[in-house]
Amino acid sequence: MSTMKFYPGKPWMDTQGKLIQAHGGSVLYHKGNYYWYGEDKSNYVPGGKNWHNGVRCYRSKDLYAWTDMGTILYPATSPHDPMHPHRIMDRPHVVYNARTKLFVMWVKFAGTNEDPFDWMTQYMGVATSPTMDGPFTMVHTIRPLGVETGDFDLWIDERDGKGYFIADRVHTELLIADLTDDYLNVTGFYSSHCPRLEPPLAREAPCFFKREDSYHLISSGTTGYNPNPTEAMVSTLPHGPYTLQGSFCIDDKNMTSFDCQFSSVFKHPTRYGLYIAIGDRWMAKTSVINGKEEAETSEATYVWLPIRFLDNRPFVEWRDEWSLDEYPIDEGPLPWWKR
Repeated sequence: MSTMKFYPGKPWMDTQGKLIQAHGGSVLYHKGNYYWYGEDKSNYVPGGKNWHNGVRCYRSKDLYAWTDMGTILYPATSPHDPMHPHRIMDRPHVVYNARTKLFVMWVKFAGTNEDPFDWMTQYMGVATSPTMDGPFTMVHTIRPLGVETGDFDLWIDERDGKGYFIADRVHTELLIADLTDDYLNVTGFYSSHCPRLEPPLAREAPCFFKREDSYHLISSGTTGYNPNPTEAMVSTLPHGPYTLQGSFCIDDKNMTSFDCQFSSVFKHPTRYGLYIAIGDRWMAKTSVINGKEEAETSEATYVWLPIRFLDNRPFVEWRDEWSLDEYPIDEGPLPWWKR
């Protein structure tokens, strides 16, 4: 039995002893390897202009020890390129397209050349690579459905490879849109959910996953790097309608989702029933800049928690530590489409 454990909220080092830089990211399992990727915030300077240093990737065999694979989507040198370090790039998500044999990455951009921090202008960048460790090449930037879309998730139905784009429409509602077969765009078909008048009640940071015959969607409110309550919704169809189930975090006394914002949910491939909520504790270290508390994002920590279910309602409880050994190795029943 392994003695390794997860320690939510604590600094997490890679195999070289350096802080892992995979913020706002996700984990992808492919051919026996786990890949954890996200925003590289290592060049952040309190009060400075640097927002990111590209997208970084780590590889692991066990989800505990992570080897740095380097930058897989590089920052640009031109300030007019949305991938420039001074520009806003958030929440990379990568999926594998079995038809095209390509890994497809979407990232969120915000701002314009005239105003790089115009948060009301948000759109997507789409990049591809034949390998998970890149480098990825930007294919295009798009405004899905012709609207401003911010925080998002990608989800692929393992039955037939159909893909979905789940995003917040800034900052009013959540949208679920069908992806094209190559995962490079949306088809135009979409559904709208959870309408809210304005921040902070408007939803963002959607995380989408399926368990058995139910589709689950968790999301946060809109308060920037300051954490807030996470809500859960459920449906029997990917496009809904969705039923609000209430708080995702149990015994969350400060109503801050244990001081984190979740960015994705990872379904473990060999431990049946284990779903891991992956989040960032953005305010783990802060500085006061011009009288305002600012997150030192380069030192943000990670919160990984196992999701439990009660009457089909997902929830997480705080754990100072936990281990995969709590979940036996079991791939579960063979799905009907594989029989």
